[in-house]
Amino acid sequence: MAPKVDEMADKDYEELVLKLHEIEAVKFGEFKLKSGLISPVYIDLRVIVSYPEIMLRVSEAMWAKLAGTTFDVMCGVPYTALPIATCMSLNHGTPMLMRRKEVKDYGTKKAIEGAFEKGQTCLIVEDLVTSGASVMETVQPLEDVGLKVTDVVVLIDREQGGESRLASDNLKLHSAFTLSYILDTLVKHSLVTEEVSGKVKAFIAANQTHGASSKAPAAEEKKTSRRMSYEDRAPLAKNPMGRQLFELMAKKKTNLSVAADVGSAEEMLQLADKVGPYIAVLKTHVDVFDSWTEEHAKELNQLAEKHNFLIFEDRKFADIGNTVVMQYGGGIYKIADWSHITNAHLVPGPGIIDGLKKVGEPKGRGLLLLAEMSSKGTLAKGAYTESVVKAAEENQDFVMGFISVSPSSWSCGPGPTGLIHMTPGVQLAAGGDDLGQQYNTPASVIGERGSDIIIVGRGIYKAADPAKAAKEYRDEGWRAYEDSVNA
Repeated sequence: MAPKVDEMADKDYEELVLKLHEIEAVKFGEFKLKSGLISPVYIDLRVIVSYPEIMLRVSEAMWAKLAGTTFDVMCGVPYTALPIATCMSLNHGTPMLMRRKEVKDYGTKKAIEGAFEKGQTCLIVEDLVTSGASVMETVQPLEDVGLKVTDVVVLIDREQGGESRLASDNLKLHSAFTLSYILDTLVKHSLVTEEVSGKVKAFIAANQTHGASSKAPAAEEKKTSRRMSYEDRAPLAKNPMGRQLFELMAKKKTNLSVAADVGSAEEMLQLADKVGPYIAVLKTHVDVFDSWTEEHAKELNQLAEKHNFLIFEDRKFADIGNTVVMQYGGGIYKIADWSHITNAHLVPGPGIIDGLKKVGEPKGRGLLLLAEMSSKGTLAKGAYTESVVKAAEENQDFVMGFISVSPSSWSCGPGPTGLIHMTPGVQLAAGGDDLGQQYNTPASVIGERGSDIIIVGRGIYKAADPAKAAKEYRDEGWRAYEDSVNA
């Protein structure tokens, strides 16, 4: 059914902006976001629940934007939009559904609560949209139970790419306000200066989310696309180690990482010295060695300085925050003391990032999150990958990138351009081994799959001449990079 719309005049929207400013739902100053960025504006619509009159006006302002839109039920995105959707449902008689943010492992175990029929159309209600990611998290479970989603209504569009992201998934965005409208209204009433307004608009323009469609592209649509250079991406990296790696790759003209999966520390050091001139990163697994000493760590750092490469201990942390604090900073390996980069699974939740950050950030380290793995039958894909991307976006001060396989095909897009993608399982010929490892070529990994760094193990350390093999892989990887930049 199409909603009966109560008209709202321009002055009503203008007055509502002034009310939102009055209750500090929109603030100006310097605010540190989850991503680590310092923003000149902060929008906190949770406060409106304490102002019933404003809550009602907010819901009516959004409803008035739905003229000509047809839907049977509505669902608010947890949690801020839930009271807004409730107001709209009560005032206009449209049935409401609720999405559980955390599905229980007991009872009905439903993701969507409420009365509905398959084939009905559901309107999504959200407080504001930035990238559109939170909306898409609600779209999927609704579609999974047979509902159709075609429209999304929000109070504020931050104008950072969310509308185009939703449009790419055939979702029409209806917004009561754009952030530009709010700024212009506040300037008009002398509540914000032209200088502050300009600063906010510049920040928004410089921090577009560039969201990609959440629909997986068809195989025939895959092609090499033009990419930003490492030099241009370096300033976009919020993590110092990530920025250093971009700059190193550009200066040294290599996007090769060698996986030193050898049997002893001595073999690893010998390999590092041979391949050092050709690599950007040396990936280690020191927990497979019979012995590891401070002297080994010191020698490795000396080689890294000599040949200008970074050290990445492939630890794959996967425990709760308090445990990884001890594992990362202590034990017999003391990884944080000598490894520039480490990585972690997000299975325990975002608390693992907080724990590792507590140890690594003061030392200037960087963290890679495992978004995908190159082994056959991996469970690291789909919704898990999307959750990893979201966590990375919110923690860019410490998270520097991902371990990934095919970021160009991710339903949520490859993430911010300041984050690095490293891909294992690379050989000069595609294929696999008898233990499930799948191999892709440098041209495929860099040019088609959208990664930044190729990780090569057996193709180099088992070669008769590891240095010669490293040079060959370095040349192939760099050629693929230059082709994609110049495409």
